[in-house]
Parts: sequence; structure tokens; C-alpha cells
Amino acid sequence: MNLSYWEYKSWLSNIDFTIVGSGIVGLSCALNLKQKHPKAKILVLEKGILPQGASTKNAGFACFGSISEILSDLNSHSSEEVLQLVQKRYQGIQLLRETVGDDALDFQQLGGHELFLKSQERSFQNCLEKITEINKLVQPVFGSDAFKTTENQFNFKNIEDRYITQIHEGQIDTGKMMTALLNRVREQGVLILNSVTVNEYAEGQHKIHVSTDKFEFKTQKLFLATNGFASELFKDDIKPARAQVLITKPIKNLKIKGTFHLDEGYNYFRNINNRILLGGGRNIDFKTEETTEFGLTQKIQNYLETLLKTTILPKTEFEIDRSWSGIMAIGQKKTPIVKQVSNNVYCGVRLGGMGIAIGSLTGKEMSELI
Repeated sequence: MNLSYWEYKSWLSNIDFTIVGSGIVGLSCALNLKQKHPKAKILVLEKGILPQGASTKNAGFACFGSISEILSDLNSHSSEEVLQLVQKRYQGIQLLRETVGDDALDFQQLGGHELFLKSQERSFQNCLEKITEINKLVQPVFGSDAFKTTENQFNFKNIEDRYITQIHEGQIDTGKMMTALLNRVREQGVLILNSVTVNEYAEGQHKIHVSTDKFEFKTQKLFLATNGFASELFKDDIKPARAQVLITKPIKNLKIKGTFHLDEGYNYFRNINNRILLGGGRNIDFKTEETTEFGLTQKIQNYLETLLKTTILPKTEFEIDRSWSGIMAIGQKKTPIVKQVSNNVYCGVRLGGMGIAIGSLTGKEMSELI
């Protein structure tokens, strides 16, 4: 791509900070860098037309971990690590709310409910027995009990007769959130270039040479906020995880409120504008869904539709309006990787499917590494 003098001079010369990825982490990093270095020239590169990956593809859950997920995490993490994870998720949500405001997010704290299928009675009973213990564990975060039982008020079928509710959880409008973040970043004078893929970078003594599919340039510092695509730029404990999602057409008199989890958070749904948005199913085909390729599979789409028919909307006619997928990042540990990769390269990746909750804080922490 042959750039004119004006194009190169205005957009690609004398760059102080370059951020790869315009999702929640990348934009939060840009805002914090601009606040600390108001005269810096900051460039954000995004491979998609819109923020690629998961930031505009998610379900809009402001969640901190269902009780079964926390109990599962305690099998591979210490209680201190689990508490720290919940703390970071809570802090991240508060930071996001402070950054753009509840109205811009359409934030609603309606609680998050975990459902248990009849076939999961043992898990349900175990979670019931552990409510007091887990409430004690996370009490320092919320200042009060977080979990309680709730009757099956929305008449879901083939489940245990009570939900286990996290009363502090909420929901947002993902599109409004990303629009507000993009507007804030642009208002601060940060440059954003879309449809640009970073192929590689080479660190020199004073500057980093960045090669993209459109052009090459140099930057003082480089920040990688590519989450599920991070393994394409450097090696670490990061695996991509595709999440498939569908949404129904509007349903009259849809009374379901709040956010809902099934199967340790692998399945999740909510009401958005009188539609059911349902995502998940990765746990029935882990190998296929460990990919950076966007796309849908008949196996998981059929599974999600069956879940709608048998459990969520058993007596309600519905039509599927659209389906899509997003790319998350997971690893052996659920803690995000926020670190200095080399002298002038930094990363904030592997959000473990909790990007909304922890993304703002991860971006802030990455900006503070310099």
C-alpha cells in the first residue's frame, strides 16, 4: 500500500504508543495512557471493520463467576487466587461504569442466576451445601452475602426448582458500551485504524518496527491487546476458544429478567429487547471450538436451539433471528496475562471469557507497566 506524504505524516510518524486491538482492553489502555501522557501520539490498530474477537460479540454479562464455576476454580486455584479473580472482576466492572457511565452502558443490576438441570442434582446439592462457605470467601469483595437461592419464577423446565442467585451481578448493552468507549477514545485524540492486521514486529534499540498487511511503521512502545489472537504474535499459555451465540426474534410478553448460567457458565442466556440471547455449547465440542476462525457449527447451533425448546422457552413459539461467534482466550490459569514481553512490548491478554468484567482493569494495568 503506497501511502502519501500526508497519510504517513499524519497517522504513522512519530508514534509514541501503538496498541494492537480495539476491544475493551485496548481502548481502556489507550484512555489511561492518554490520561498519564496527554501529549503522546497514540495509535490503535484493529484487524476488523469493528472491534474483532469478543468485545462486540459477547452476551453483555456483568458477572463475577457463578457458584459452580467458583467451586470448580477452587480445584485448580488457591482460595486466595479465586478471591483475587472475583475482586478483579468486580473492580473491572466498577471501572467500566465510571469510565462511560451507567446510562451509556444501559447497566441494569438484575442479578445473575445459575440453573441446574435435573440430571445435575448432585452438583446442585453440592452448591447448596457450599453457599455459606462461598459467601464467606467473597464477602471481602461485596461486603455482604453474594449468593442465595431463588424460586423458579420464570418457569424454566427440566431444572431443579430453585436457582442459585448472585445478587450483585448485572447486564449491559454491548453495542452501546463499545460505541461509548470508541467515542471517548477518539475525543482524547487517539487515532484508530481499522482493517489492519499486524503480521509481525521487530524490536530495535530505541524503536519497534511493525509490519502490517497494509504498511510498515515504527513506534516507541507496543501494547498487545489481542486476547484470543495473542498466540499469533507471541507464545504463552493462551488457547483460543470460540463461543457461538444466537438470538431470537422479539417475543411478546417475555417476562424473563436477569442473566442466567448453566453448566458452570458454559451456557448462558438473557432477555435483550424482548428477545432471548443464548450462547455457549463449547463444552460439547472442545476440540472444534479451540480455534481463531469465526464460524458456526450445526452441532452446537442444534444444541442451543434444543436448550431453548426444552428448558428456556418450552411453551413459547420462537424464531431464530441471527447467529454469530466470538473468539475468547483461555489457559491453565484464569488470571489474565498482564506483563512486559520485552524492553518496549507489553501485553494484556487471556481474559478467560470475562472480558466485560475484567477488560477495563486489564487495560489500565497494562498501561501502568511503562
